[in-house]
Amino acid sequence: MILGITGWMGCGKSAAAAFFAARGFRHLDSDALVRERVLPSPEVMEALRARFGAAIFDPSGALNRGALAERVFADDTERIWLEELTHPILFAIGREILRSEPGPSWALEVPLLFEKSLENWFDFTICVACDLPLQLARLEKRGLNRALAGQRISKQLPLAHKIELSDFVLWNEGSAEFLGAQVEAIVNSVTRAAAPARSLSPATNP
Repeated sequence: MILGITGWMGCGKSAAAAFFAARGFRHLDSDALVRERVLPSPEVMEALRARFGAAIFDPSGALNRGALAERVFADDTERIWLEELTHPILFAIGREILRSEPGPSWALEVPLLFEKSLENWFDFTICVACDLPLQLARLEKRGLNRALAGQRISKQLPLAHKIELSDFVLWNEGSAEFLGAQVEAIVNSVTRAAAPARSLSPATNP
């Protein structure tokens, strides 16, 4: 079984994924894959340097992800260019990981799940949601000011639309125990509802 966890930044996707992991699901975070495997890859680093020059690199030559984010979220042309560069690599890595261990149940964090039409990768989709003031307050605690947070949020589908498209919704405004109880209910529900295991064929997907 493969679950896709989505939602806006700051709503608690990782917190929810941790509860699924505690229930035996393997956890895969697409943002972490981008940070750790996609962006540092030689082909991506070379393309970024050719596109943006030294402005997005530290003196040591390391990529400054904050500087890159400022450039791409301020300009849709640059954001789309970056997505077209990185997403095929990310999807290939994701397919490779899932195919290498087809047996376990997986919980994948995918912020742009619906934006990139990845629904067919998953048996069930889950949106983690909270109200906007709480979301922005959480992002400020991470060091992201409200203007930048709003800029990034605006590049995704409206949260109400993500909720409408999802099979399940986790409302994350209460305690960790409340979130965990919701995850428990979803796990019980999908376990009962799941059809016999199907083979994943993401090669036919984006």
